[in-house]
Amino acid sequence: MQKIKPGRFGNFGGQYIPETLMTEVNRLAAAYDHYKNDPDFQAELTTLLNDYAGRPSRLYYAKRMSEDLGGAQIYFKREDLNHTGSHKINNVLGQMLLAQKMGKTRVIAETGAGQHGVATATVAALMGMECEVFMGKVDTDRQALNVYRMKLLGAKVHAITTGTGTLKDAVNAAMQEWASRVDDTHYVIGSTMGPHPFPTMVRDFQSVISREARAQILEATGKLPAAIVACVGGGSNAIGAFYNFINDKDVRLIGCEAAGKGVNTDQQAATMETGRTGIFHGMKSRFIQDGDGQIAPVYSISAGLDYPGIGPEHVHLAETGRAEYVGVTDDEAVDAFEYIAKEEGIICAVESAHAVAYVQKLAPQLAKDQIIICNLSGRGDKDVAAIARYRGVDIHD
Repeated sequence: MQKIKPGRFGNFGGQYIPETLMTEVNRLAAAYDHYKNDPDFQAELTTLLNDYAGRPSRLYYAKRMSEDLGGAQIYFKREDLNHTGSHKINNVLGQMLLAQKMGKTRVIAETGAGQHGVATATVAALMGMECEVFMGKVDTDRQALNVYRMKLLGAKVHAITTGTGTLKDAVNAAMQEWASRVDDTHYVIGSTMGPHPFPTMVRDFQSVISREARAQILEATGKLPAAIVACVGGGSNAIGAFYNFINDKDVRLIGCEAAGKGVNTDQQAATMETGRTGIFHGMKSRFIQDGDGQIAPVYSISAGLDYPGIGPEHVHLAETGRAEYVGVTDDEAVDAFEYIAKEEGIICAVESAHAVAYVQKLAPQLAKDQIIICNLSGRGDKDVAAIARYRGVDIHD
């Protein structure tokens, strides 16, 4: 895949930010360009990933699901087994090690479902850095457990009440805070979004997922999968799962977006299907917009997929035909959440359940000698109370 220039994915990406941030963003890009090729930095990061985060994560053969669904053999890449319970730790360790090398003593982050916030607070505690996390008020209410985890780890959590009180508003607040205090602060963006170098940097840190998965499936089966399936909000776990398979043209790359109450309603977050090109949060990408071109409110049962845009590399992959993107409704995701729990004894994140739901559709369409790898981006402890409420069961968080 060719980029037109650094920070661009075809016509998407770039740096659309105020002058107050341009110097710092360019400094960050220069630092990343240096350290990504520094063997000492990479060795230190690998040690943290292996000894602290628990990598490599397992590639697990889902025998019962494969037999029940018929068709393809299903494997799960178990990012839910990482320390802090999701893929987020991969990127956070990389960015915060880089921030430390740059002399930063304070980090800020946005979070939706709370997993990125928890990972940032965790690594801040490990590295002795000050940490503040911005989270929409709606999300703090539905992810109260993760809010408490962040505070337990020493982070200050800001509940953002502006706009829709969800992930996009948390990003707005974090960017405003960063612009006011760049000297000692690094903004740990949690997804493949924002101005260059963030989409590239986050992708590179998350590409450990597909680097491991490719080697693991070849060792286990001697061949590549027919498809890689992952949930997509901003898109970090998906691009991490896709990246080292992009040049394998026979491997389908499938991103599963939050269709909420249905893509034909205004209660959804399926950006690829219902969005259009625009500029927001420092990047040119696709966004769900109203008739006046303003960013529209979005909805999903999943706080982590409740974002009105998507990373620019995903848009480029879609436009070049290399990846495909499908919508998965709340009902389908909740059914899949319960299905994988009962079939495989895995309580996954409701975000990941969007990908599991599509695997349930795809597997019977493929031959028994074909393989699907589904990225389980996180564990579902945080979602159990919300799923119970969705089913009409009143339990306490």
